[in-house]
Amino acid sequence: MSERRMVELVQEALRNRGLEDEVLAAGQFSPRGHTGGLFVGGLIGGEVGGRVGELGDAIGVAAGSIAGQHASDRASGLPEKMLVGVSATTVYGLAASTRHSEATELVFRVPRAGLSVEVHPRVNVRVLELIDEATGSRIELEGNRLPVTHSKTVIDLLR
Repeated sequence: MSERRMVELVQEALRNRGLEDEVLAAGQFSPRGHTGGLFVGGLIGGEVGGRVGELGDAIGVAAGSIAGQHASDRASGLPEKMLVGVSATTVYGLAASTRHSEATELVFRVPRAGLSVEVHPRVNVRVLELIDEATGSRIELEGNRLPVTHSKTVIDLLR
């Protein structure tokens, strides 16, 4: 999906909630640990399934990967798929449908004033931490490095 379409989806979702703000950038994100959960779950599932043969190993990897992602997402308290939009004054996080084609629920709304941003590059994701300077509270997200997610655009705007 184009970044323009993501911006439109976030803009529309905000308008539907009575929030008048101009979204400058939007991208796809998941809770921090989402991708790591996939790998760890797959390793564990493959080990367990491998005890009954090659087919068991393959099934174990697939099932473990899915279970690992879901467990990590549940532990974060954030939805598995999110659209994150940024305006001049605010960062918005919205739950997204499976294909990110709809913003379904406003998950967070954080003023940019008093917000510090940390970015930690990983192999296949960028970890984005939004930190409230007054309280130290953090929202920890990860954006895939694939250009189609437009997470880099959001991160660059926030830096």
